[in-house]
Amino acid sequence: MSWRIGIDVGGTFTDVVAIAPHGAAYLAKAASTPADQSEGVLQGLQNLADAAGIPLATLLAGTERIVHGTTVATNALLERKGARVAMLTTQGHRDVVEMREGLKPERYNLRNTPPPPLVPRSRRFGVRERLRADGRVETPLDPESLAAAIAAARGAEAVAICFLNAWRDARHENAAADAVRAALPGVFVTTSSEVLPEIKEFERFSTTAVNAYVGPVVSRYLGRLGERLIEAGYGGPVFVILSHGGVAPLADAARLAVGTALSGPAGGVAAAVALSHAGMAENLVTFDMGGTSTDIALVTEGTATLGRGREVGGERIALESLDIVTLGAGGGSIAALGANGTMQVGPRSAGARPGPACYGRGGTEPTVTDANLVLGYLNAGSFLGGAQRLDVAAADAAMASLASALNITPLDTAAGIYRLVNARMADGVRVATVRRGVDPRGATLLAFGGAAGLHASAVARDLGMRHYAVPLFAAGLSAWGMLRTDLRFEVTRSVNAMPGDAEIRSLFAAQEADARTRMKTWFQGEITATRSADMRYGDQVFEVSVNLDGLDWDAPDIAARVKSAFHAQHRALFTYDLPEDEVVLVNARVAALGRLSGDAGRMPALPPEAPARRRVFLGGWQEVAVHSFGALADGASVTGPAIVESATTTILLLPGDEARMDGRGWLMVALPPEGESP
Repeated sequence: MSWRIGIDVGGTFTDVVAIAPHGAAYLAKAASTPADQSEGVLQGLQNLADAAGIPLATLLAGTERIVHGTTVATNALLERKGARVAMLTTQGHRDVVEMREGLKPERYNLRNTPPPPLVPRSRRFGVRERLRADGRVETPLDPESLAAAIAAARGAEAVAICFLNAWRDARHENAAADAVRAALPGVFVTTSSEVLPEIKEFERFSTTAVNAYVGPVVSRYLGRLGERLIEAGYGGPVFVILSHGGVAPLADAARLAVGTALSGPAGGVAAAVALSHAGMAENLVTFDMGGTSTDIALVTEGTATLGRGREVGGERIALESLDIVTLGAGGGSIAALGANGTMQVGPRSAGARPGPACYGRGGTEPTVTDANLVLGYLNAGSFLGGAQRLDVAAADAAMASLASALNITPLDTAAGIYRLVNARMADGVRVATVRRGVDPRGATLLAFGGAAGLHASAVARDLGMRHYAVPLFAAGLSAWGMLRTDLRFEVTRSVNAMPGDAEIRSLFAAQEADARTRMKTWFQGEITATRSADMRYGDQVFEVSVNLDGLDWDAPDIAARVKSAFHAQHRALFTYDLPEDEVVLVNARVAALGRLSGDAGRMPALPPEAPARRRVFLGGWQEVAVHSFGALADGASVTGPAIVESATTTILLLPGDEARMDGRGWLMVALPPEGESP
């Protein structure tokens, strides 16, 4: 038995969760360090060792694995601070990434400025070569043309190689990659046939360009983190959680750096799936409110939704990823006057430095956290278990500055910030649910992240939901969720036809063998595999993802069964199917999963204690009971208005809320029927 550690780097705090050999769970936080995230990670580990009462070297020496979620790739895209990239592509086709799909982001805006490509035209170089769509060579790879393009690419930190129809045959891309590595040692080289071996040129080119853009940044960070962990005494494996919710070793995460673009939020969704299976609720809407953003996702019948074609920082990433809606609304979101003279909250954030005004690090603009402090929802003396004292006077001053511009009182300003950010987040939930055809009223809102507990009741009421839940691990649930994930490696092959029975059986069997072989290079435990396909009717221009796991692959009519699964999925999504129409299997997918061992861990229970009292503003000032989250016994109930708080989480129960502590580790709150309370 060994320790297991999950690390989630957020915009404001770095969360570290550890499960001890005897099953106890520990949570520690440290300020994030955007300039070098590894500094915040090591400080978080030190804080964790202090909480566990053992030296850091002893903790790390006894750790079985570390799973890490990072925002390095996301930040590089959002801030446009990635590598200098050159692209080698088929001669005559260097503008694919700039033409995109011929669609404007705002198609009815005649003045819309086209988004600048990650790789400017001056660094996109044509190479004389051409493969046909069936894989036959139309024009052999020309060595002189390739050498000229490589010479022109000198000075780039990364080279993306994107040839036409390379999804069908990678021979030209592989030869070009070998030549680039030989001529430009030390340069990050990536090929489209390795990143996304699928039909559709723009998606493949764009995803590969993003991988080249963030690859050097992510590789340097992960290399530096690995070195610092070794220096601190750790000799075990480090895994990185990827956008699809699985994890991969450091080397593979660095190679496919684009897959880390939604790394941190994926841990929260993994946690939601684990809690659903533990009995919290079958259907959950995740509400992960941190310091800089709020992430929202759906878990339906214990399963998270996967999608493709996400955009991060305006760049298309066509890899499979969890379907997460991200809002620029968090505890550090800044309130300010908008262009029309009204107040707006976010998306600008105070971040980790300087942070909200009440952190006392030089921030002067009012944030959501400052508003919560002014309204009495936060205890200035017990923030982070007393490790940090909040500056009430600084929060008041920040509110007064905005209040003067609005010509209202500072208290009304704080209350307005609270209501406005709640409305923004409720709209975000609607985007993640109603616009996808899901009624949120039939689900439970799972509130986690450092700030969600203060806003969950108001958001759930706005949506007409009847229940919300807050875990004991709320402030570090994404890090905890990373310990509930599995290793994952996906093999994809574009087909763009409908194979017969023998061909389709052979196709998926070969892909599964390939995926299992690759997984065995990382992992020697139990390996399972899942099968799915992207399919469409012959005249459609979009595909539908179809789960094929439940099929009998030994059946003689397996092709017909695959078609039936597609018809059923199409009918479930769009209320109709076309059984007489041609069916096309566009992409065949197999994912190998390496099952990682370990239980969920449990936070040590605190001794019962009498509730304290605190004045809070709920339309008017009133005194409410304050309960210790960790001291609530299994089955204990609390009626709102009240505060439930721990060292890292504060929950505001509004009038009419009925909360009950579940011994499995969460507070389940029932809201009154609509209209019975404010």
